[in-house]
Formats: sequence, structure tokens, C-alpha cells
Amino acid sequence: MEVGLIHIYCGDGKGKTTAAMGLGMRASGNNLKVLLTQFLKSNKTGELNSIEKLKEYYHFVPGVPVNKFSWNMTEEEKANAKVEHTKRFKEITKKAVLENYDLLILDELIGTVNLDFVPLDLVLDFLKNKPKGLEVVMTGRDPKEELVNIADYVSEIKAVKHPFKKGIPSRKGIEI
Repeated sequence: MEVGLIHIYCGDGKGKTTAAMGLGMRASGNNLKVLLTQFLKSNKTGELNSIEKLKEYYHFVPGVPVNKFSWNMTEEEKANAKVEHTKRFKEITKKAVLENYDLLILDELIGTVNLDFVPLDLVLDFLKNKPKGLEVVMTGRDPKEELVNIADYVSEIKAVKHPFKKGIPSRKGIEI
């Protein structure tokens, strides 16, 4: 790509990951190379099943599954997540650069930064020095001001209503 821009999909509403992965599908449908990783997630979603079918252009790098919310983690689990997430961020950004990807999707990176599982300075350094043609997408709630300032697109998805508040759990094929 001639000019790669930086996107943030944020907010408390449903659809941040879906928007990011949809952009990945659009890019791969146009023969662009897409690299995706998910932080703070279990690696078991319908989107990932679909991406597997597009593997010629759309590549997923799994991490150690996170099967509980951060507020339910022990201090040891948080320390382990920080080590794994920081290492994976460094590895995936290096891969994106060395293997000349067109689009890098860092799903839930914003939450990971907010928890200090990946240092903000590390992310900002990468974004400031990324290859000119690399498009980068980050998702998550409450992006830090520094991330908003460096981004070219910031789209906020707002929850007006959500069935979780009625006690309806995530449903396969819709939320997961």
C-alpha cells in the first residue's frame, strides 16, 4: 500500500472486533496480506474459523488463551499475561514488517495497553516508526489520548442496549 494509516475502533458497544476483521476480509478480498492477533481473548471465535478459510492472504497468530476477565486474574496470571502479551506484540510487529504485510490487526491491544500488559511507549514507538505502507488497526475500550492523537481514524461504537444486561450470555455465531 502506498500510504498505511492507523485505525482505532473503540467504545463500549458490540462490534469493534467485527469491524476490524471485516476490514481484514475486505483487504484480503483485494489480495492484500493481513496479519491478525488477539489479546485478552480465548482464540475460539467464529471469525477465526472464517479467517482460516482465507489463509492465502489472511493470517492469524494465536496467543496464550485468556479465559477470564482481568479483574478475575490473580497477580501471577496478570504477570504472566504481561510477559506473553509484550513478547507477542514485539513478535507480531516484527513479522508484519519483515514479511511485508499490508494490514496489521491488533485486536484488544487498547485493553492490553490499559492494563499495562503491553507498555504504551512500545506501541507508540512502533506506530511512529512503522513502514509507510502498513495499515494498522487497534481495538478496545478507552484508548489513551496518545493513541487517539497518533491515529488517523477513530471510530467509537456506543452501546445503547445490550442483551448481556438482561442476563443473556454470549451466543455462538453472534457474539463469539
